[in-house]
Amino acid sequence: MAKTLLLGNEAVARGLYEAGVKFVSAYPGTPSTEITESAVKYDEIYCEWAPNEKVAFEAAFGASLGGARSFCAMKHVGLNVAADPLYTASYIGSNAGLVCAVADDPGMHSSQNEQDSRRHAIASKVPMLEPCDSSECRDYAKLAYRISEDFDTPVLLRLSTRISHSRSPVELYDREELPLRRYEKNVTKNVMMPAMARIAHKKVEERLIKLKEYAETSGVNRIEWGDKKLGIIAAGSSYVYAKEALGDGASYLKLGMVNPLPVDLIKKFAEGVDRVIVVEELDDIIESHCLKHGIKVVGKELFSFEGEFSQSIIRKAILGEELPCRSISEGVTARPPMLCAGCPHRGLFYALKGLGLYVSGDIGCYSLGAQAPLAQIDSVLCMGASVSGLHGFNTVRGKEQAKKSVAVIGDSTFVHSGITGLIDISYNQGISTVIVLDNSITGMTGHQNNPANGLTIKGDPTAAVDLEALAKAVGYRSVRVVDPYDVESTRSTVLEELSKDEPSLIIARRPCALLKNVRHSAPLEVDRDKCVGCKACLNVGCPALSQKDGKALIDPLQCLGCGICGYACKFGAIKKEGI
Repeated sequence: MAKTLLLGNEAVARGLYEAGVKFVSAYPGTPSTEITESAVKYDEIYCEWAPNEKVAFEAAFGASLGGARSFCAMKHVGLNVAADPLYTASYIGSNAGLVCAVADDPGMHSSQNEQDSRRHAIASKVPMLEPCDSSECRDYAKLAYRISEDFDTPVLLRLSTRISHSRSPVELYDREELPLRRYEKNVTKNVMMPAMARIAHKKVEERLIKLKEYAETSGVNRIEWGDKKLGIIAAGSSYVYAKEALGDGASYLKLGMVNPLPVDLIKKFAEGVDRVIVVEELDDIIESHCLKHGIKVVGKELFSFEGEFSQSIIRKAILGEELPCRSISEGVTARPPMLCAGCPHRGLFYALKGLGLYVSGDIGCYSLGAQAPLAQIDSVLCMGASVSGLHGFNTVRGKEQAKKSVAVIGDSTFVHSGITGLIDISYNQGISTVIVLDNSITGMTGHQNNPANGLTIKGDPTAAVDLEALAKAVGYRSVRVVDPYDVESTRSTVLEELSKDEPSLIIARRPCALLKNVRHSAPLEVDRDKCVGCKACLNVGCPALSQKDGKALIDPLQCLGCGICGYACKFGAIKKEGI
């Protein structure tokens, strides 16, 4: 039996391997992405990137119905997309085990909102497990399959940024090889029309009763007696923080199953201590559960509904004592996030700059186009909303506004949920202009392949979505392709398309500058005699550019020679190296 250090996400993947999982489908989303990237390293597991989380869940459901233990992964906002199949899969149940990992992001390190996925578990009436370290990530992944098959239900595995991206020791075990379970046609169980759904709902409620008993007696929730003057109820990272902050100065009820929650076990714990405090990130779900059952606890009157907790926050809230700590950012100059040097999105946004357009934005690296000095995005809602949102915006504000508005969306996001918005514009006779920023990769989550770049999760060649042909197939006669490094041509193309009384699609196509197979030009350099120090080049927002002694300065180690800053310079002071 070997032991190794694993990220929480890597440990989940190891649990899938050991549990005999055969099918994994996911859409990349931080902080969940590494689960699938780790699982694909096991040849015994079929893995794929799906176009979106709804498809991933449905594919995993189909694999479960087909008799294989199956899995899907997503971040918290991805579960919103997958909620439709999740809620009905709860009624149908599973054949072989069906597990969905959802990674929440308290503190919004890489997300547009903070969201507590326990709400989805409660509403869909499915069990949810929450590990507190990498070892439990492996253990709970395996346990989830036993629960799924024993109780005929999908199971949610709740992670968080800190659990997903922290390392701790994990013991490695052999894989359990399982044959496909037999598939039997069963319309009453597997076809959710109203008559069948009414029967299924009764079974779901009966299942919840059995799961509540499991939560009381299985040991997945456990009491750790210490000082009985204070009792802490917590799960996941909050449990670890509390133990590190309070040590033996408290007793703990460590919850591993966060839906459904136990009642008798909590009462037993509360009766054994003088005071009970619930420590939970984001919503007051455990606290409300306790109060509902007449268990006196304190929770959110001490702790915030916002952001991540820490040992210091917990100790100060409970004991009023500050833990000595030093911020990792102490003495470090703040650096706002920005597009990488050589990013093709910069050329597109610089081309839009000065045109006075309303720009409907989307989720991806290019969301940074909202930041100064580019400042070219007016709104960002969710995946795909740039396209459909632009249609609504232009419809109510009229034709003239449509000629002063564009949507920007990445190639992966477009496939995820932008295509239906594109159809909406064409079908409903809109005249909006949509720009797909095609950088040939899913960039923001770490360079995953997607259906638009013609490569599978393993990098094997496959069919690629032809964006031009797709747009024409759904009614777009005007489809243009531009190179965003060519700022002048890109700008003129945008203006031409905006002048038309019909919907149009512009594809700004150039690979991500960080792709390994992309060849770059030589770094640019500044002719200090020609530079007047006007700072116009700094308005492109490139990290390779700065000023020294009143003159522009280009870092040759960062510059990729894209030439956008040269376009911005009206004095010819920026040129190719050696010319």
